[in-house]
Amino acid sequence: MKQNSVSRIPEIVLIVLILLSGISLAFSAGGFVVNFKTVGFSLLSELQKGVFKVADTVTGTFTALHDMANLQEQYDALAEKVKDYEYLQRSNAEIRKENERLREQLGFARSVQYRNVAAQIIGRGSDNMYSGITIDKGARSGIKKGMPVIAIQDGNIGVVGKVVTVGMDTGIVMPLYDTNCNISARIQNTRDLGLASGNGSENVPLSFNYIRKRLYNDIHYGDVVVTSGENGNFMRDIPLGTIVRKDTVDYDSSLVIELKSIIDFSRLETVLIVDLGYRNDKLQSIVQSENSEVQK
Repeated sequence: MKQNSVSRIPEIVLIVLILLSGISLAFSAGGFVVNFKTVGFSLLSELQKGVFKVADTVTGTFTALHDMANLQEQYDALAEKVKDYEYLQRSNAEIRKENERLREQLGFARSVQYRNVAAQIIGRGSDNMYSGITIDKGARSGIKKGMPVIAIQDGNIGVVGKVVTVGMDTGIVMPLYDTNCNISARIQNTRDLGLASGNGSENVPLSFNYIRKRLYNDIHYGDVVVTSGENGNFMRDIPLGTIVRKDTVDYDSSLVIELKSIIDFSRLETVLIVDLGYRNDKLQSIVQSENSEVQK
């Protein structure tokens, strides 16, 4: 065993010498020459690069947060501007609609043959016995009890009711749907005479009475019923409503007819009070007379 170990010593020495020779040759050729400056620079560069990335990330985060805060402020400011713009749009739309209504009302008022006064509705009241519409015109404006009240709505002329109470600067109108409101009327196409009456609510159709049964086939749904102009209560041929029901009952010689009012009272805002005692031609003669006096 010892002889084997001793006999292998020369081999081991030979291997060590060969290794040392190889390392010496490598160092002398420059293959394993280590440049410690280069190594230090590389390590420092990598460290600086890492620090820069961390600092850049932190800076970017704070910059992004600042930018987001600025964007939020700009968004809030723009949102307020949009709200203001939308409000102005709504206001302008309402003003345009109001101007259209006023132009429509003015054009209609000029076309009426009688003196008329425009009034604004300022109140509404109703109970089981009586319903009334309060207007902002009264005796100071020439309003009198019993004057007819009409309106134009969506291009359609219709009866509103009649004045029943007059104050100095306000008045009360009994609407068409009041149970105490009865108006002499005719079917526009056939000219048959009847009596239109309210049933106590703007949501309930009007009644049109005293039309004979034999006229059943001559009357059609949608036919317009207008004022007759009799008894001096209303001008002639002002629409009251359209026929929405016609029926017969055994115990009555007249038809059961119901009307839908031309005027939608829930949307009514302005009305015209008509003075049947003064026609426009009479007013025109008064104006001409006054102008001639001025010229003299």
